Amino acid sequence: MARRQVIHHLFRRHPLDELELAHCIVDAIEDKQGEDIVQLDLRQLSPYVDYFIMCTGASERQLKAIADGIEEHTVKKYDLKPRRREGIVESGWILVDYSDVIIHIFSASQRKYYQLEQLWKEAPVVLKIQ
Repeated sequence: MARRQVIHHLFRRHPLDELELAHCIVDAIEDKQGEDIVQLDLRQLSPYVDYFIMCTGASERQLKAIADGIEEHTVKKYDLKPRRREGIVESGWILVDYSDVIIHIFSASQRKYYQLEQLWKEAPVVLKIQ
């Protein structure tokens, strides 16, 4: 069994397409009024992840609400929890890891500072919501 299939088997009860999961996550971000949502396709650039999703929250409270909302949405819809969640709201950057889909939730200042879109500029943009 391939690495991706093994991971999927461990974390969910039924197969789920990574793009479908990414769209579900974007919906959850929109539900919590996340801003400047960008989804990058990393399948040709990284052997470890298929999609990065980045968004900005206007406050620490909103950063937490977005991260919590993503987890609630994926558990409710797919019975799927993230592999891990890193960062704290006070840092201005929370990472939510679903193996093949990684979500970066930033404060505006941290997003500007780290410039992940620039770092992954060769990745095709799948979706951009301003």
